[in-house]
Amino acid sequence: MRYAQGGGLTDERREFRERLRLQAAERFADGEANAVIAKDLRVTVRSVQRWRRSWVAGGSRALASAGPASSPRLDEAKFAQLERELHKGPMAHGWPDQIWTLSRLKTVIGRRFHLAYTVQGVHLLLRRHGWTRQVPVRRAVERDDQAVAGWVKDTWPQVEAPRRRSTPGSSSRTRPGCR
Repeated sequence: MRYAQGGGLTDERREFRERLRLQAAERFADGEANAVIAKDLRVTVRSVQRWRRSWVAGGSRALASAGPASSPRLDEAKFAQLERELHKGPMAHGWPDQIWTLSRLKTVIGRRFHLAYTVQGVHLLLRRHGWTRQVPVRRAVERDDQAVAGWVKDTWPQVEAPRRRSTPGSSSRTRPGCR
């Protein structure tokens, strides 16, 4: 099962799923039906069927967790190095502006760590470590924030039309003489 932040199951979730499988193994030994086990453990009947086949073939050991599917290619120490590179900015890595894109990050990871990531893989890697997409705010260079604040405070209330209020008899259906 995959999660929105990328990657597979967490260690806690993997242990929880293993406990479920081992509970099911005890119930297999008691001869309970797959549907009953599935309902009690709140899993699909298909999962219980798959677990039973594994249990028949290899016993309870066959239901034990095999651990994570793979270790992360960019471990915590290397990701800390990547973060230091990101803080240097894109210009330090040869790009003409200060905008990081996923393809640029992919290139930096390839150059620095000799690892090939896809653009989607870079996105998942960053999200897994708490990085979010940032969109630069576009503002005119000539913008005067104090003048804008003064205009919003003084001029805008005079320009803004008063809101229409609903009072008894203001609807066309409730006015006398209207049908």
